[in-house]
Amino acid sequence: LRFGRSRIHEWGLFAMEPIAADEMVIEYVGQNIRQVVADMREKRYAQEGIGSSYLFRVDHDTIIDATKCGNLARFINHCCTPNCYAKVITIEAQKKIVIYSKQAIGVNEEITYDYKFPIEDTKIPCLCRTESCRGTLN
Repeated sequence: LRFGRSRIHEWGLFAMEPIAADEMVIEYVGQNIRQVVADMREKRYAQEGIGSSYLFRVDHDTIIDATKCGNLARFINHCCTPNCYAKVITIEAQKKIVIYSKQAIGVNEEITYDYKFPIEDTKIPCLCRTESCRGTLN
């Protein structure tokens, strides 16, 4: 995998070799934090001028924050018709987020998944530009 400029949003993650359907692509790595901490960090990141925060919900209590200590998975962009999906798995009593391919992915193809943000009044525009784009991430 490599990160590079994306037609969807600034940076993206791309396949450097073919990926078969139903393969593990990458684990989403970061710091495990509670919701209260995530809320505080999100505000602080905005105040610091950090344009994007990389907060991924694992379950009701846990969020992975890859904003300052993550891996390349944080560059995966949202798409309304994604080629991957995120799955929470448990290894030795620890929950992890793993990105799996939904279909075969070709060399230089951008890795995408549906962020599945909750529906809110303030909409976040979707930039995937696919034929069946919903228009918003939430």
